[in-house]
Amino acid sequence: MTELTKSTADSGTAEPAAGAATATANAEPAVARITQWGEIRHRFVANKLAVVGLVLVAVLFLTAIFAPLLAPQDPYHQDLTNTLADPSSAHWLGTDALGRDQFSRIIFGTRIAVEVGLASIFLACTIGIVIGALSGYFGKATDSVLMRIADVFFAFPLIIGAIVIIMAMGRGVMPVIISLAVFSWPTVARLLRSSILSVREADYVHAARALGAGTSRIIIRHIIPNSIAAVMAYAAFSVGGAIVAEASLSFLGVGVSPEVPEWGNMLAGAKDFLGVKDYLWVYPSIAIVLTVLGFVFVGDGLRDALDPKLR
Repeated sequence: MTELTKSTADSGTAEPAAGAATATANAEPAVARITQWGEIRHRFVANKLAVVGLVLVAVLFLTAIFAPLLAPQDPYHQDLTNTLADPSSAHWLGTDALGRDQFSRIIFGTRIAVEVGLASIFLACTIGIVIGALSGYFGKATDSVLMRIADVFFAFPLIIGAIVIIMAMGRGVMPVIISLAVFSWPTVARLLRSSILSVREADYVHAARALGAGTSRIIIRHIIPNSIAAVMAYAAFSVGGAIVAEASLSFLGVGVSPEVPEWGNMLAGAKDFLGVKDYLWVYPSIAIVLTVLGFVFVGDGLRDALDPKLR
């Protein structure tokens, strides 16, 4: 009887000990699992210039969205009794040759910059991704034909080619967007093609093909997502370039209409007053520089964050 009681007591003591050990093991903090995109985000935030660029781009977007609330005056209003006025409390950045408020026109100019920059690069990336994916995945004759077509567009200088298209379509925001996209997609196509040439022979692609996945599914679900990093960084860089190209076209008189508040138009109107009313060109130029720097810094941060050598 004593031995039975002792045995029962021993077994009763052992069970809580095992349970306690299990509870202790379960109570240990689990190691946080860092995802691929979490690591990319961490590297991007660690890049100080990238964060500065992101702030500049955010300010640009907010200014474009709330331009009617931020602009103190109507950017189209002409006050012919107050032309070429120096910066003052009434007109923070002065007025132009037609008496229009410079500050209000710069604020509304962000709308054209954002619209043209984002739309043209989005269209260029869409065309380039489709052609680059087909060229890189199928190779051989398809690759040769598509890349020769891209070479034809590479042969045209961007501004000259854009002028030709705008002259054919007429001036306006949409012709500018289309003209910039038409001569920007070849770079996207080549970037994606180069990435796909290395990805298409990966084991997961062969496995998907062996399981019976169709060509379109393999390209959309496996090839493009694992090859798109270079295109994302290029797109961020190119938005700034598109904004400069659009301003250049307007400065040359073939972009948007002259009365539209746009930075290139403002610079075109200021060229006759160089050395006399320098504020007419200084402030639009600062707006262009800060905008381009913002997108360049973001693109540089994306390139470093997405670089597989740093993973």
